[in-house]
Amino acid sequence: MVAIFLETLPFFLLIGVGYGAAATGFFSEAAAAALTRFVFYFALSAMLLRFSANLHFGEVFDPRFMGVYLAATGAVYALVTAVAMWRRLSVAEAAVEAQCAAIGNTGFLGLPMLAVLMGEAAVGFIMMILAVDLLVFGSLIVILITGSRAGLTPRVVRSVGLGLVSNPMLVAIFLGFSISALALPIPGPVNEFLALLGDAATPGALFAIGASLAGKSAERISVASWLSFGKLVLHPGAVALAALVIWPLEPYAAAVMIASAALPTAGNIYMLAAHYGVAPQRVSATILLSTAASIVTVSLVLAWLAQRSAFP
Repeated sequence: MVAIFLETLPFFLLIGVGYGAAATGFFSEAAAAALTRFVFYFALSAMLLRFSANLHFGEVFDPRFMGVYLAATGAVYALVTAVAMWRRLSVAEAAVEAQCAAIGNTGFLGLPMLAVLMGEAAVGFIMMILAVDLLVFGSLIVILITGSRAGLTPRVVRSVGLGLVSNPMLVAIFLGFSISALALPIPGPVNEFLALLGDAATPGALFAIGASLAGKSAERISVASWLSFGKLVLHPGAVALAALVIWPLEPYAAAVMIASAALPTAGNIYMLAAHYGVAPQRVSATILLSTAASIVTVSLVLAWLAQRSAFP
């Protein structure tokens, strides 16, 4: 456990540096937003494109793997939604809370950290998880919020479609999948360019996470604690049950899926909540609390997986 904690510590320390820089005013809110845009549109997209294009297509597209993750994540999503409806929340609020408990910070934290800790072979599996998160649950939250207000109109469907095709990470994943499936060669200079740009993803993403957390509120702790429990305990637990017992996967693939599910709540949920005016303070508190708690919980999950010899 201590060894794993020490391996994960540098990643969380970099988040802490970003938090300190923003909290002290040395790194302004505008600077944090600009860094986030650079990582999102350029560095992470370059990393995803390079990895997906250079892997064999069978290694980056496994319908069974994606189906197991979808089923387990969908179960947690449904449970948290049911609890929210029992508390007499609106459909929009229930959708936001379910998103907080089921969707982790896979792009900004999981991809750079797990690629280092679990090896580059993890990237293909992480990309499949990202594809499910963005395509299925990223669409679902928009449909539920807007549909509960104005109905499922063609305008809503068009808005969801435009959101998907304009997401640079999703575009990078599917462009890489296409290059891999067609076995198209990647010119050396292009590959080196993508590697150079993609290398900025790890420090940039972690620093950006910390800087964004400095502006988060710690209100609604009771609800945030429940949602953080859902994300850090229920989600990886459901994934472990699905990937190890119900529909057993190859040990390494299952380990990557479980480790990815153990990640804290994704930061982009706050942007959606703020945009639609649905419980942004609740989401903010959940992101802050789950990220702080994940320093311990992610280490525990990785230590457990290491004991099972699930990854090198």
